[in-house]
Amino acid sequence: MSWNPALAPGCPDDVGADAIETLIIPRARDIGGFEVRRALPAPKRQMVGPFIFFDQAGPAEFLTGQGIDVRPHPHIGLGTVTYLYRGDFHHRDSIGSDQIITPGALNWMVAGRGVTHSERTSTQARQGPNSLFGIQTWIALPETHEDMAPLFEHHGQHALPLITDTGISARLILGQAYGERAPATLYSDTFYLDVTLAPNARFPLPDNHEDRGLYITQGSVTIAGQIFDAGRMMVFRPGDRITVGAGPAGARLMALGGATLNGPRYIWWNFVASSRDRIEQAKSQWRAADWGRGQFDLPAGDRDEFVPLP
Repeated sequence: MSWNPALAPGCPDDVGADAIETLIIPRARDIGGFEVRRALPAPKRQMVGPFIFFDQAGPAEFLTGQGIDVRPHPHIGLGTVTYLYRGDFHHRDSIGSDQIITPGALNWMVAGRGVTHSERTSTQARQGPNSLFGIQTWIALPETHEDMAPLFEHHGQHALPLITDTGISARLILGQAYGERAPATLYSDTFYLDVTLAPNARFPLPDNHEDRGLYITQGSVTIAGQIFDAGRMMVFRPGDRITVGAGPAGARLMALGGATLNGPRYIWWNFVASSRDRIEQAKSQWRAADWGRGQFDLPAGDRDEFVPLP
């Protein structure tokens, strides 16, 4: 696929510094010997479009026999997006999904009224030294779909549209951008791109979405004469035409955004909802551990342990 010629990049320095509404420096969190960097939610910004959670997982290296073990845990009111640069995850959930996710593919799990899943380094990967590097995000569901039945979709790398131009390779993970549409089922206006830039390449953000942000995973970019290094998220003022320039070593970015929801969301642990009552109900149901009869069940093949309520 070719780059949309109607989106000719402008000069990054044509953008004023005030076009960046929020600069987010992620917080490092240890989740049991493994560090993640959390950009969303942030103290000054809960969401970018419908994206309400954004974690950089790794990069991390593991010895033979080691890996990540995220035990079964619950979600409501959101969709989880798993996208890896390196390594793998074995996903199992309470609606029967059993999937190994590898770099460049998409795991999209919509929790709706309630689902439980686990994510572990695969048995095959543990047979030798292995690594993990990727991004996990949550998308808050609109109120009309908070109580929907959960679903799971897996889309391989080649099913995700690849948009290219000189010095630019952009994989469309979710939603629509530049005239292309990704295959995952969505419930609100969204875009999510994995963008690789050659040294000094210029990349224009989609200008047909209300909310837009960038997260730098590798390298650096220049915006309005300012240099931003890896591990930074920028959220831009709506309506401005934004072009970023890659640094001398190039850059890898996650571009994200979409339409804002009709109001803020409550977020507690792994639960997202438009009302506190939904959160309290989910807490009560998980605490009851009435698997398969209440709101939650455990994944088939991974029922021996679970993450308790905090």
